[in-house]
Amino acid sequence: MIAEVAGKYRAQWGEGPLWWQGCLYYVDIEGCRVLAFDPHSGEERLWETGERVGTVVPRRNGGLVMAGDSGFAFLDPGSGLLTPLGDPEADKPGNRFNDGKCSPDGRFFAGSISLARKQGDAAFYRLDPDRQIKKIFGGVTNSNGVVWTGNGDTMFYIDTPRLAVLAFDYDADTGQLHNRREAFSTCERVPGVPDGMAIDAEGHLWIAFCHGGCVVCFDQNGKEFERLILPCREVTAPAFGGEDLGDLYLTTGQPHEEVEEEAGRLFVFPSVGTRGLPVSAFAG
Repeated sequence: MIAEVAGKYRAQWGEGPLWWQGCLYYVDIEGCRVLAFDPHSGEERLWETGERVGTVVPRRNGGLVMAGDSGFAFLDPGSGLLTPLGDPEADKPGNRFNDGKCSPDGRFFAGSISLARKQGDAAFYRLDPDRQIKKIFGGVTNSNGVVWTGNGDTMFYIDTPRLAVLAFDYDADTGQLHNRREAFSTCERVPGVPDGMAIDAEGHLWIAFCHGGCVVCFDQNGKEFERLILPCREVTAPAFGGEDLGDLYLTTGQPHEEVEEEAGRLFVFPSVGTRGLPVSAFAG
């Protein structure tokens, strides 16, 4: 399969794609923007955030929620107004929020990254529908991909420098994670490092490999099923989209040390032969 360029926007560092109400939403972290691409009309909307933004998710009652340099905030797509909700790492100016997703029950989980690569100095957090922010666990360096199985019982998670996918049992009644374990390692199996992640309806994990120029499909024990190659090295995150959630979108970033013609573009592999799971929105 050949990756196709989607839209005209070129991000400095694209991340966090998700499909919601007919559009592909994602962020340009270093460009300080949230974006929405409509593949039917070709329209691209963008919202200036005034800060690096690591992730964005929809709200059930309308609007968006993002997390970035200054913590969690509501984003009103009509006015562009940001409403701060809190920053659990306000005392760590060298950290910012990175990737995140909502659980099937509507809680927003997002983790931080140590930009100085200080091992274990970041953490994983939960924003509840009552707008309370709770630290779930620490010891993180570069929080990245997070997904839930279709039944909501298991959460998979990537802290990039571990070169592994972690799994947790998820309790939807409390929002708690239990039985932490390593699902599988990616070390020396794929070039680059594991970054963003998506899950399909069969429970397979699709992982973007930053510095590796590819997205790889694994089963939950780490058996590789498919590897799709992109025309740039910094592949950051996948998301299923389209009317039947059968297209695979990928965000990318521009490397600092060299010029790649299509780096930073949004790509799509049409009709990859499987379907994604619908996105869960924030319940608060």
